[in-house]
Amino acid sequence: MTYTLQEAAKLLKTLNEKLEASLSIEEQKRVFVAATVENVDDVRPAYDYALTRSEQEELRRKIRVVKHAINTSNCATTVPGFDMTIDQLLVLIPQLTADRQKLYKMVDRLPKQRLQSYNKNNLIEYEYANYDIEAVKADYEAVSKKLIEAQTALDKLNASAVVEISF
Repeated sequence: MTYTLQEAAKLLKTLNEKLEASLSIEEQKRVFVAATVENVDDVRPAYDYALTRSEQEELRRKIRVVKHAINTSNCATTVPGFDMTIDQLLVLIPQLTADRQKLYKMVDRLPKQRLQSYNKNNLIEYEYANYDIEAVKADYEAVSKKLIEAQTALDKLNASAVVEISF
């Protein structure tokens, strides 16, 4: 069956949620407590080890198939406007985000700032920016623009690029 990358990601999320739910239910059912005055069979929860294991293995197999299809596509699909594949762009986006955060901290300051703490001689100290704040501001804006472009290109590809998944 053909899925967009976005649909495949949602399918993967659904499969993972089903597996987590199955594991959680199994955790609750595989052992139980009965009081000595109770009939054990009356309080025994319904649990079929073989069936549960088979269902979980099938979910794991489907998860592998979907992840492989997504990963293969991510490694082979080039992002328009960027000279890189989706998997490379998925590395670039967090790098740009971290760079943008650092640049924001550098831009968000005065060239000369009075420190709030005093030294033992009660002298007032100042902290000076050792860089051109305007140059950093230009870099911040350029990185922000590139980050938005990368996220938008990825969103477009996720909604249009397709993968073939067959179970």
